[in-house]
Amino acid sequence: MGWELEGMSLDLEVELAGLRLRNPTVLASGILGSSYSLMKRVEEAGAGAITTKTITWEPREGYQNPVFVDLGFGYLNAMGLPNPGMAAFKTELKKAAENIRTPMIASIGGGDEGEFMKVAEHALEAGCDGLELNLSCPHVSGYGLEIGSDLQLTCRIIGAVRSVSSKPVFAKISIHQARPDVVSRYLGSGADGITAINTIRAAAISPESMTPILSNIFGGLSGPCIRPITVAVVYEIRREFPDAPIIGMGGVDGWRAALELILAGANAVGVGSAIARRDLDIFGEIIEGLRRFLTGKDFKSIKELVGYAQRL
Repeated sequence: MGWELEGMSLDLEVELAGLRLRNPTVLASGILGSSYSLMKRVEEAGAGAITTKTITWEPREGYQNPVFVDLGFGYLNAMGLPNPGMAAFKTELKKAAENIRTPMIASIGGGDEGEFMKVAEHALEAGCDGLELNLSCPHVSGYGLEIGSDLQLTCRIIGAVRSVSSKPVFAKISIHQARPDVVSRYLGSGADGITAINTIRAAAISPESMTPILSNIFGGLSGPCIRPITVAVVYEIRREFPDAPIIGMGGVDGWRAALELILAGANAVGVGSAIARRDLDIFGEIIEGLRRFLTGKDFKSIKELVGYAQRL
Protein backbone atom coordinates (compact mmCIF):
# COMPACT_ATOMS: atom_id res chain seq x y z
CA MET A 1 0.00 0.00 0.00
CA GLY A 2 1.39 3.42 -0.94
CA TRP A 3 1.19 6.40 1.39
CA GLU A 4 1.04 9.89 -0.07
CA LEU A 5 2.81 12.77 1.67
CA GLU A 6 -0.30 14.92 1.58
CA GLY A 7 -2.32 12.15 3.19
CA MET A 8 -0.15 11.73 6.24
CA SER A 9 -1.53 12.80 9.59
CA LEU A 10 0.42 15.60 11.24
CA ASP A 11 0.23 13.87 14.64
CA LEU A 12 2.97 11.46 13.51
CA GLU A 13 5.48 14.11 12.44
CA VAL A 14 8.81 14.17 14.24
CA GLU A 15 11.83 16.45 14.18
CA LEU A 16 15.22 14.80 14.12
CA ALA A 17 18.24 17.08 14.48
CA GLY A 18 16.59 19.60 12.20
CA LEU A 19 15.13 17.05 9.78
CA ARG A 20 11.36 17.03 9.50
CA LEU A 21 9.96 13.50 9.13
CA ARG A 22 6.31 12.89 8.24
CA ASN A 23 6.36 9.91 10.62
CA PRO A 24 9.00 8.25 12.85
CA THR A 25 9.91 5.35 10.53
CA VAL A 26 13.34 5.31 8.90
CA LEU A 27 14.66 2.86 6.35
CA ALA A 28 17.76 1.38 7.99
CA SER A 29 21.07 1.36 6.16
CA GLY A 30 21.83 -1.74 4.12
CA ILE A 31 18.22 -2.36 3.11
CA LEU A 32 17.17 -1.24 -0.40
CA GLY A 33 18.93 2.14 -0.27
CA SER A 34 21.25 1.39 -3.18
CA SER A 35 19.51 3.11 -6.11
CA TYR A 36 17.10 5.91 -6.90
CA SER A 37 14.36 3.49 -7.97
CA LEU A 38 14.54 1.51 -4.74
CA MET A 39 14.61 4.66 -2.60
CA LYS A 40 11.56 5.94 -4.49
CA ARG A 41 9.71 2.72 -3.67
CA VAL A 42 10.55 3.19 0.01
CA GLU A 43 9.19 6.75 -0.10
CA GLU A 44 5.98 5.56 -1.73
CA ALA A 45 5.66 2.88 0.97
CA GLY A 46 5.47 5.65 3.57
CA ALA A 47 8.88 5.80 5.27
CA GLY A 48 9.57 9.02 7.15
CA ALA A 49 13.25 9.03 6.14
CA ILE A 50 15.54 6.91 3.99
CA THR A 51 19.07 5.81 4.88
CA THR A 52 21.22 4.64 1.99
CA LYS A 53 23.45 1.59 1.97
CA THR A 54 26.84 2.32 3.46
CA ILE A 55 28.95 3.93 0.76
CA THR A 56 32.75 3.81 0.71
CA TRP A 57 35.12 5.72 -1.56
CA GLU A 58 36.13 2.71 -3.65
CA PRO A 59 33.66 0.07 -4.88
CA ARG A 60 33.31 -3.06 -2.75
CA GLU A 61 32.03 -6.40 -4.05
CA GLY A 62 31.23 -7.79 -0.63
CA TYR A 63 31.48 -11.42 0.42
CA GLN A 64 30.57 -14.51 -1.55
CA ASN A 65 27.39 -16.44 -0.75
CA PRO A 66 26.08 -17.50 1.63
CA VAL A 67 25.79 -14.06 3.20
CA PHE A 68 22.35 -14.26 4.82
CA VAL A 69 20.47 -16.81 6.91
CA ASP A 70 17.06 -16.75 8.59
CA LEU A 71 17.58 -18.34 12.00
CA GLY A 72 13.90 -18.37 12.87
CA PHE A 73 14.41 -16.13 15.91
CA GLY A 74 16.42 -13.53 14.00
CA TYR A 75 18.66 -12.98 10.99
CA LEU A 76 22.38 -13.34 10.47
CA ASN A 77 24.14 -11.55 7.63
CA ALA A 78 27.64 -10.81 6.45
CA MET A 79 27.25 -8.86 3.24
CA GLY A 80 30.68 -7.24 3.42
CA LEU A 81 29.49 -3.67 2.74
CA PRO A 82 28.95 -4.20 -1.02
CA ASN A 83 28.49 -0.88 -2.81
CA PRO A 84 29.43 0.74 -6.13
CA GLY A 85 31.69 3.37 -4.56
CA MET A 86 30.89 7.04 -4.16
CA ALA A 87 31.67 8.09 -7.75
CA ALA A 88 29.06 5.72 -9.17
CA PHE A 89 26.55 6.12 -6.35
CA LYS A 90 26.66 9.90 -6.55
CA THR A 91 24.57 9.80 -9.72
CA GLU A 92 21.84 7.80 -7.96
CA LEU A 93 21.97 10.09 -4.95
CA LYS A 94 21.65 13.21 -7.10
CA LYS A 95 18.64 11.79 -8.90
CA ALA A 96 17.04 10.88 -5.59
CA ALA A 97 17.71 14.35 -4.18
CA GLU A 98 15.97 15.91 -7.18
CA ASN A 99 12.92 13.65 -7.11
CA ILE A 100 12.37 12.40 -3.56
CA ARG A 101 10.78 14.64 -0.94
CA THR A 102 11.50 12.30 1.97
CA PRO A 103 14.70 13.18 3.90
CA MET A 104 17.66 11.11 2.74
CA ILE A 105 20.45 10.20 5.10
CA ALA A 106 23.64 8.97 3.44
CA SER A 107 25.37 6.18 5.34
CA ILE A 108 29.09 6.51 4.86
CA GLY A 109 32.00 4.25 5.70
CA GLY A 110 35.74 4.51 5.60
CA GLY A 111 39.00 3.14 6.88
CA ASP A 112 40.30 6.47 8.17
CA GLU A 113 39.44 10.14 8.61
CA GLY A 114 40.38 11.01 5.04
CA GLU A 115 38.02 8.48 3.47
CA PHE A 116 35.14 9.47 5.70
CA MET A 117 35.64 13.13 4.81
CA LYS A 118 35.85 12.49 1.05
CA VAL A 119 32.73 10.35 1.02
CA ALA A 120 30.89 12.86 3.20
CA GLU A 121 31.80 15.80 0.96
CA HIS A 122 30.58 14.03 -2.17
CA ALA A 123 27.37 12.83 -0.49
CA LEU A 124 26.64 16.40 0.58
CA GLU A 125 27.38 17.70 -2.91
CA ALA A 126 24.89 15.16 -4.27
CA GLY A 127 22.16 16.62 -2.08
CA CYS A 128 21.68 14.29 0.88
CA ASP A 129 19.87 15.73 3.90
CA GLY A 130 22.06 14.15 6.56
CA LEU A 131 24.95 11.77 7.19
CA GLU A 132 25.16 8.57 9.20
CA LEU A 133 28.66 7.41 10.11
CA ASN A 134 28.99 3.63 10.08
CA LEU A 135 31.25 3.16 13.08
CA SER A 136 29.93 -0.26 14.04
CA CYS A 137 29.57 -2.83 11.25
CA PRO A 138 30.61 -6.06 13.03
CA HIS A 139 32.01 -8.16 10.18
CA VAL A 140 34.22 -6.12 7.80
CA SER A 141 37.96 -5.91 8.40
CA GLY A 142 39.29 -2.36 8.53
CA TYR A 143 35.84 -0.76 8.68
CA GLY A 144 32.92 -0.42 11.05
CA LEU A 145 33.49 -1.90 14.48
CA GLU A 146 37.25 -2.17 13.95
CA ILE A 147 37.22 1.61 13.53
CA GLY A 148 34.64 2.06 16.27
CA SER A 149 36.74 0.21 18.84
CA ASP A 150 39.22 3.10 18.79
CA LEU A 151 37.54 5.94 20.65
CA GLN A 152 40.11 8.58 19.77
CA LEU A 153 39.94 7.68 16.08
CA THR A 154 36.15 7.72 15.95
CA CYS A 155 36.03 11.08 17.69
CA ARG A 156 38.49 12.46 15.12
CA ILE A 157 36.35 11.04 12.31
CA ILE A 158 33.21 12.64 13.74
CA GLY A 159 35.01 15.95 14.13
CA ALA A 160 36.39 15.78 10.60
CA VAL A 161 32.97 15.09 9.07
CA ARG A 162 31.39 17.73 11.23
CA SER A 163 33.90 20.27 9.87
CA VAL A 164 32.66 19.76 6.30
CA SER A 165 28.95 19.26 6.97
CA SER A 166 26.21 21.78 7.62
CA LYS A 167 23.74 18.87 7.63
CA PRO A 168 22.96 16.64 10.63
CA VAL A 169 25.54 13.97 11.47
CA PHE A 170 24.50 10.74 13.21
CA ALA A 171 26.91 8.26 14.74
CA LYS A 172 25.73 4.67 14.31
CA ILE A 173 26.90 2.66 17.28
CA SER A 174 27.07 -0.96 18.38
CA ILE A 175 26.20 -2.42 21.76
CA HIS A 176 29.91 -2.17 22.60
CA GLN A 177 29.90 1.60 22.09
CA ALA A 178 26.62 2.17 23.91
CA ARG A 179 28.17 3.49 27.10
CA PRO A 180 27.40 6.96 28.42
CA ASP A 181 31.07 7.96 28.40
CA VAL A 182 31.46 6.96 24.73
CA VAL A 183 28.18 8.55 23.63
CA SER A 184 29.17 11.73 25.47
CA ARG A 185 32.45 11.86 23.56
CA TYR A 186 30.66 11.31 20.25
CA LEU A 187 28.18 14.09 20.91
CA GLY A 188 30.96 16.33 22.14
CA SER A 189 32.98 15.66 18.97
CA GLY A 190 30.20 16.95 16.74
CA ALA A 191 27.60 14.21 16.29
CA ASP A 192 24.10 15.68 16.24
CA GLY A 193 22.47 12.39 17.12
CA ILE A 194 22.90 8.67 17.72
CA THR A 195 21.68 5.67 15.72
CA ALA A 196 21.46 2.65 18.01
CA ILE A 197 22.15 -0.15 17.52
CA ASN A 198 23.93 -1.88 14.68
CA THR A 199 23.76 -5.65 14.31
CA ILE A 200 25.57 -7.76 16.91
CA ARG A 201 28.57 -9.92 15.99
CA ALA A 202 27.47 -13.55 15.84
CA ALA A 203 27.97 -16.85 14.02
CA ALA A 204 25.99 -19.98 13.14
CA ILE A 205 27.14 -23.53 12.40
CA SER A 206 25.19 -26.11 10.44
CA PRO A 207 24.88 -29.48 12.22
CA GLU A 208 24.39 -31.14 8.82
CA SER A 209 27.60 -29.89 7.23
CA MET A 210 29.33 -29.29 10.58
CA THR A 211 30.71 -26.03 9.15
CA PRO A 212 29.93 -22.33 9.60
CA ILE A 213 26.93 -21.25 7.51
CA LEU A 214 28.20 -17.84 6.43
CA SER A 215 31.13 -17.62 4.02
CA ASN A 216 32.69 -15.02 6.33
CA ILE A 217 31.96 -17.20 9.39
CA PHE A 218 31.04 -14.13 11.46
CA GLY A 219 28.10 -11.87 10.70
CA GLY A 220 25.69 -9.44 12.27
CA LEU A 221 22.65 -10.64 14.21
CA SER A 222 19.44 -8.68 13.75
CA GLY A 223 15.71 -9.14 14.19
CA PRO A 224 13.34 -9.47 17.16
CA CYS A 225 15.89 -11.36 19.25
CA ILE A 226 17.98 -8.22 19.73
CA ARG A 227 15.10 -5.81 20.43
CA PRO A 228 15.35 -6.03 24.26
CA ILE A 229 19.01 -5.02 23.93
CA THR A 230 18.05 -2.09 21.73
CA VAL A 231 15.37 -1.02 24.21
CA ALA A 232 17.92 -0.99 27.04
CA VAL A 233 20.45 0.99 25.00
CA VAL A 234 17.90 3.58 23.86
CA TYR A 235 16.50 3.88 27.38
CA GLU A 236 19.93 4.58 28.86
CA ILE A 237 20.96 7.06 26.18
CA ARG A 238 17.70 9.00 26.61
CA ARG A 239 18.09 8.95 30.41
CA GLU A 240 21.66 10.23 30.26
CA PHE A 241 21.22 12.61 27.31
CA PRO A 242 17.66 13.99 27.47
CA ASP A 243 18.04 16.22 24.39
CA ALA A 244 19.98 13.90 22.07
CA PRO A 245 18.19 12.90 18.84
CA ILE A 246 18.02 9.09 18.73
CA ILE A 247 17.18 6.72 15.90
CA GLY A 248 16.43 3.42 17.60
CA MET A 249 16.78 0.23 15.58
CA GLY A 250 17.07 -3.48 16.15
CA GLY A 251 14.09 -5.80 15.96
CA VAL A 252 11.41 -3.42 14.71
CA ASP A 253 8.99 -5.85 13.08
CA GLY A 254 5.69 -4.04 13.66
CA TRP A 255 4.03 -1.05 15.32
CA ARG A 256 4.26 -2.47 18.84
CA ALA A 257 8.03 -2.90 18.50
CA ALA A 258 8.33 0.62 17.07
CA LEU A 259 6.26 2.01 19.92
CA GLU A 260 8.41 0.18 22.49
CA LEU A 261 11.54 1.95 21.24
CA ILE A 262 9.76 5.31 21.15
CA LEU A 263 8.55 4.85 24.73
CA ALA A 264 12.14 4.00 25.71
CA GLY A 265 13.33 7.29 24.20
CA ALA A 266 13.77 7.00 20.44
CA ASN A 267 12.65 9.97 18.34
CA ALA A 268 12.50 7.73 15.27
CA VAL A 269 12.84 4.01 14.58
CA GLY A 270 14.84 2.19 11.94
CA VAL A 271 13.20 -0.61 9.97
CA GLY A 272 15.59 -3.10 8.42
CA SER A 273 15.68 -6.87 8.32
CA ALA A 274 11.92 -7.19 8.87
CA ILE A 275 11.49 -6.04 5.27
CA ALA A 276 12.92 -9.39 4.16
CA ARG A 277 9.84 -11.11 5.57
CA ARG A 278 7.18 -8.39 5.43
CA ASP A 279 8.24 -6.40 2.34
CA LEU A 280 7.64 -2.64 2.22
CA ASP A 281 4.09 -3.00 3.51
CA ILE A 282 5.60 -2.95 6.98
CA PHE A 283 5.93 0.84 6.82
CA GLY A 284 2.22 1.33 6.26
CA GLU A 285 1.40 -1.20 8.97
CA ILE A 286 3.60 0.57 11.52
CA ILE A 287 2.22 3.99 10.60
CA GLU A 288 -1.39 2.87 10.86
CA GLY A 289 -0.74 1.01 14.12
CA LEU A 290 0.86 4.06 15.72
CA ARG A 291 -2.01 6.26 14.52
CA ARG A 292 -4.58 3.90 16.04
CA PHE A 293 -2.65 3.82 19.30
CA LEU A 294 -2.55 7.62 19.52
CA THR A 295 -6.26 7.83 18.84
CA GLY A 296 -7.15 5.11 21.32
CA LYS A 297 -5.04 6.62 24.11
CA ASP A 298 -6.10 10.20 23.31
CA PHE A 299 -2.59 11.47 22.60
CA LYS A 300 -2.29 14.35 20.15
CA SER A 301 1.24 13.74 18.89
CA ILE A 302 3.78 10.93 18.70
CA LYS A 303 6.26 13.37 20.25
CA GLU A 304 4.39 13.04 23.54
CA LEU A 305 5.44 9.39 23.73
CA VAL A 306 9.20 9.82 23.27
CA GLY A 307 10.73 8.53 26.51
CA TYR A 308 7.29 8.26 28.13
CA ALA A 309 8.28 5.04 29.95
CA GLN A 310 10.87 7.04 31.92
CA ARG A 311 8.37 9.56 33.29
CA LEU A 312 6.48 7.16 35.50
